[in-house]
Amino acid sequence: MKFMKLGSKPDSFQTDGDHIRYVATELATDIVVNVGDVKFYCHKFPLLSKSARLQKLVATSNDENGDELHIQDIPGGPGAFEICAKFCYGMTVTLNAYNVVAARCAAEYLEMYETVEKGNLIYKIDVFLNSSIFRSWKDSITVLQSTKSLLPWSEELKVVSRSLDSIASKASIDTSMVEWSYTYNRKKLPSENGNSPQWNGVRKQQTVPKDWWVEDLCELRIDLFKHVITTIKTKGRVSGDVIGEALNAYTMRRLPGFSKGMIPNNDIIKYRSFVETIVWLLPAEKGTVSCSFLLRLLRAAILLDCGETERNELMRRISQQLPEATMTDLLIRAPAGEATIYDVDIVHNLVASFMTHISQTDPVKKEFLESTRSPKFGPDASKVLVAKLIDGYLAEIARDPNLPVSKFVNLAEIVSSVSRPSHDGLYRGIDMYLKEHPGISKSERKRICRLMDCKKLSAEACMHAVQNERLPLRVVVQVLFFEQARATTSSGSSTPDLPGSVRALLPGGSHGSSRSTTTNTEEDWDSVPTAEDIKALKGELTTLRLSGETNRNGMAKTDIERVAASRMKGLAMSKIFSKLKSSKERNGEISSSDTSESPEETKSTPSVSRKHSLS
Repeated sequence: MKFMKLGSKPDSFQTDGDHIRYVATELATDIVVNVGDVKFYCHKFPLLSKSARLQKLVATSNDENGDELHIQDIPGGPGAFEICAKFCYGMTVTLNAYNVVAARCAAEYLEMYETVEKGNLIYKIDVFLNSSIFRSWKDSITVLQSTKSLLPWSEELKVVSRSLDSIASKASIDTSMVEWSYTYNRKKLPSENGNSPQWNGVRKQQTVPKDWWVEDLCELRIDLFKHVITTIKTKGRVSGDVIGEALNAYTMRRLPGFSKGMIPNNDIIKYRSFVETIVWLLPAEKGTVSCSFLLRLLRAAILLDCGETERNELMRRISQQLPEATMTDLLIRAPAGEATIYDVDIVHNLVASFMTHISQTDPVKKEFLESTRSPKFGPDASKVLVAKLIDGYLAEIARDPNLPVSKFVNLAEIVSSVSRPSHDGLYRGIDMYLKEHPGISKSERKRICRLMDCKKLSAEACMHAVQNERLPLRVVVQVLFFEQARATTSSGSSTPDLPGSVRALLPGGSHGSSRSTTTNTEEDWDSVPTAEDIKALKGELTTLRLSGETNRNGMAKTDIERVAASRMKGLAMSKIFSKLKSSKERNGEISSSDTSESPEETKSTPSVSRKHSLS
């Protein structure tokens, strides 16, 4: 730290209690100066010889009280006045970054100009500021911090603006020219501490990081930090990435609990203003701060009830960077009083905004952006990333017992148009929702399962799905068929043609199958299968595969469809019959008439019996 000594005489100021200061000399004091609640017993000649203001006060006071002055509004208070008084006496005074601004403001108040006496205090302090303080990085920061309590004097004397300019200029300089001391806490590299096995014993000079100044500015209060960052941005020589890093580091340091998604509730107004200021300072360039940081800011803005403008700005920025987010980032707690655990509506709005933004992106610019990403994601990498992100998010929020089906489905449908290679993540979300919400209706269960494309399930997911008793029978049939088709293809055989009755169950399948077959089994297809049903289905599809192989040997295709359709229909009707029978047995009402409710059911009975005998 830089300092300057003024005067050469020993310090003769003495203290008598907390409120009396006097000069211990052989000459009696002839003036009393009241500064705040402290009385200074001094001599007129040294004070008046350097202070034009004290001269005026003595001259305008009446004869009775001419020896006692009152200056209650001097900046810096008794401490600053004492520095000025010691300078008048020629006593030794040490100025540094902590007291120089107070001394400068007090000297201005006392009008200690060059016109009163050459080499007066104002001149000497200005020389010290320009030649030492503002050339030092840390002293400039210290001086800026001390200006807060001395407003508006420090601002009118341009100490604030000069401090800001000094700090901003140093932060904007080329890092190769940085020679001053700064704080930069990070883990040293092996080559820096000599632990690297490749180290040859010669310690290389380490380059100064671009964000070397960030940690020191974290000590500033939010209003001063805002002024510094604004000044740095005005100079235009610091990249948006470094500005973003400064905002991130400052928020982590100054906003308690921010990194953990918690906000203190002891001073809501203070922290609300803090978050709104950080949002206002965000660089205009996209990607200068991480999406994770923006989402934590949004979470804080919601908890602190920040303004609509700030929240909308965060939503806009996040939607543009949504592919960078993680599932944990999106887990924003619902406001107090809401039934759900997480705020699904906000995520829904973010995804909707992202999809709109992508659709409106200029094609040439979009192609360029996609070319910079990993080629394994294909031309629509960002959409695929967001779709996978939402799949994981759905699996997490599905655990909420109060989450309505509509919110789950609506969020999944936003990314349903995105062609992603695998639906395993979506399947996990659907399975979790069905597990946590066993009481939903068949239509709701059907609506949820429609979100999933069974053809895009991995072998592991298929293995789980075909044994999953929470899925409707319709879905199990689809999974079994596509898994059978996949196995057939991998073995080099051709995929067997699917009969019309089964084809109607598959996504995009034909709807030209028998009306009676579909009508009779529609409700049953949407019911939940038992383990016996699943086992029987596997057997039927294996038979279907064998029939496909027979087709290559000359069997008519229509005959295969007729046989397969009959078997699948028989399986479905056996399931209905089994349910009716088990229900009657529980109620003790089995009779011969119970099995002949309608002609169509009676007609199907031989098929049922045949199915049981085959299994």
